[in-house]
Amino acid sequence: MTKITKTDKEWKKQLTEEQFLVARQSGTERPFTGQYYNNKDEGVYSCICCGEPLFDSESKFDSGSGWPSYWQPVNKGCIKEIIDNQYGMRRIEVRCEACDAHLGHVFEDGPEPTGLRYCINSASLLFKKRD
Repeated sequence: MTKITKTDKEWKKQLTEEQFLVARQSGTERPFTGQYYNNKDEGVYSCICCGEPLFDSESKFDSGSGWPSYWQPVNKGCIKEIIDNQYGMRRIEVRCEACDAHLGHVFEDGPEPTGLRYCINSASLLFKKRD
């Protein structure tokens, strides 16, 4: 996988203000406001910054959290997980392996077969519908 690095100025030219805040500055969108949290179409969710495929609609489920949720990424190598101790809690942050974009967090309260819930910001994703 080719690593992608750009300056903040370059990312700001490519992304909307909200996408930059979430993907490049580890922000989060308000629950139930993202364009993909209720998306039922079949397809692939890729990184908004670099286009790397991250999640497939086949692993998407309604977690009730207000964010798109998945029980697994398309492959383990497309993401990286980082311990996040902000806000007085311990969470696992999820980032794009290719460009280091902040995607969201993963929790251990998801459905089988993995038991994981990748809770991902719509602002960090680009959806391509399957033909």
